[in-house]
Amino acid sequence: MADTSDRWSTDELALLKSMRVPSGTPAKADPSNRVATSVNAAQLGKRLFADPRFSRNGAIACASCHAVDRQFEDGRPLAIGLGTGVRRTMPVVGVAGSPWLFWDGRKDSVWSQAIGPIEDHNEHAGTRLRAAHVLAEHYRGEYESLFGPLPNLSALPRDAGPLGTDIEKAAWRALDERTRTDVSRVFANLGKAIAAYEATLQYGPSNFDTYVEGVLTGDPGKLAVLSAVEKAGLRLFMSKGQCVTCHTGPMLSDRQFHNIGVPPRSGVASDTGRAAAVDKVLRDEFNCMGPFSDARPEQCEELQFISTDDPQMLAAFKTPSLRNVALRPPYMHAGQFASLEAVMRHYADAPAAAIGHSELKKIALSDEEQRQLVALLGAFSGPIVER
Repeated sequence: MADTSDRWSTDELALLKSMRVPSGTPAKADPSNRVATSVNAAQLGKRLFADPRFSRNGAIACASCHAVDRQFEDGRPLAIGLGTGVRRTMPVVGVAGSPWLFWDGRKDSVWSQAIGPIEDHNEHAGTRLRAAHVLAEHYRGEYESLFGPLPNLSALPRDAGPLGTDIEKAAWRALDERTRTDVSRVFANLGKAIAAYEATLQYGPSNFDTYVEGVLTGDPGKLAVLSAVEKAGLRLFMSKGQCVTCHTGPMLSDRQFHNIGVPPRSGVASDTGRAAAVDKVLRDEFNCMGPFSDARPEQCEELQFISTDDPQMLAAFKTPSLRNVALRPPYMHAGQFASLEAVMRHYADAPAAAIGHSELKKIALSDEEQRQLVALLGAFSGPIVER
């Protein structure tokens, strides 16, 4: 029989239901990526995800930072590729359907996000033309079955792109406009195949999800999977702690942007976050309304109605999912906090933001309540499944 800790109001039950991880969810369609739900595209994308040949030194793949055995991230405070980044790696599990990608939301689709690091000088440091050559040399059949014939690259240099060295940028400018467009389309299609693979990566049920099933069915075995401490944390999460203000839905994230007063890394200038990214996503040739998108303009509502002058976006960062969060230290956009205990202290103290205005309000969370919330966060951990 359920004890008093397992009794929930009608509103609380509705909230608990909304937070369950969906079971057997098919890959989500993305109007900007016509192969987003293609099994063949996902199979190709899985191989591309693990291929280091797109990088400048031939040693860095998507899987280097999004490691299968590390929750599809790398466990570092800052991402490390050919150089060191300014933010930490975000996991790519459960990202399908997210309107914005990266900590600052500078990309508006998973496929556009997937190709960004390939040209980034701190990450893969590859070039757009190199990517096309690798596809032509090693994946021609699979690529052409999905996207049609590759352009003739035989007379083109190995490396050229709008980013890279001065020589590579000059080589890109020397190409005629049609060739640049053809190569960029191949580059976009590379991202679309990787996105199809990433759409298959989902979080499986955690103890929290099992407990919710127990609440709904009255199954005593399922009700017992959470300890008394974890159940106390769940009540705090949904009430006094105000965690559900941002950590909502099956991914336990509203997928939006908030300034919560996280301090900058020691000796580093404050990061302006979302404020600097809005213009980037609007100008991105690979956005939903760009020439390489498969969407109609009216299907790009998030981009069409993006706020361009919201002062709350200064130093705001995307709400991360709490799925498997206990398995993914350190925390925040640049790994500022080494433990979940440190995260709880930050929320309880609610310090002023270094720049912008923090949304946090000081909450009198006792040490015991902080311990209960940390225990609950561990109950959000479950398997990662490839569907």
